[in-house]
Amino acid sequence: MRILLIEDDTILGAAVRDQIAADGYSVDWVGRLDAAGDALATTVYDLVLLDLMLPDGRGIPFLKTLRGRGDVTPVIILTALDQVSDRIEGLNAGADDYLVKPFDLAELSARIGSVARRYTGNPNPIIRHGPLEIDLAARSVTKDGKKIVLTAREWVLFEAFLQRPGQLLSKTQLEERLYSFDTEIDSNAIEVHVSRLRKKLGAKVIETERGLGYRLGRP
Repeated sequence: MRILLIEDDTILGAAVRDQIAADGYSVDWVGRLDAAGDALATTVYDLVLLDLMLPDGRGIPFLKTLRGRGDVTPVIILTALDQVSDRIEGLNAGADDYLVKPFDLAELSARIGSVARRYTGNPNPIIRHGPLEIDLAARSVTKDGKKIVLTAREWVLFEAFLQRPGQLLSKTQLEERLYSFDTEIDSNAIEVHVSRLRKKLGAKVIETERGLGYRLGRP
């Protein structure tokens, strides 16, 4: 999952960025609404984390503009504005969730996962794929009752396939989910992660279409 963080507080922004990265997601961090608009115009994001008080304007009009032009990217508001009226305004503007500062970073991770599941049409955190039982909320996998340990990046890659069963995902699409703009990517990084997933979960869990990409294998 690729996330756009719009936050001008450098300390909080760094903490949120590091939390998202530790969860295995890629994150692009900007501190102004104009930079956020440029990022959204050039990159497809799976989620936006939006502060409401930015140096060049307020987040609510920005969100209304997004929704007004048909952008349905999930948005979680992160703000110090804690009045009920503020929450109502944010949700009515098109936000999917509203988190008041200061917040626990683990709760942020849980909220991100919850919103992502709703948008992929699978609010149930427990799914099965052949011999695999996957807990999307706990980010855990068991195979024939035995727990399989995945790294953060392995999990995010596997989750990308689970969210789009049967759909072919190109190498570029997968790289965009795993890495942010300023990350140097090894040319065979995706191949390495796919190989490790196959060793842990089963040789047929991910299928390869040579020259085109990868897709989730049949159960």
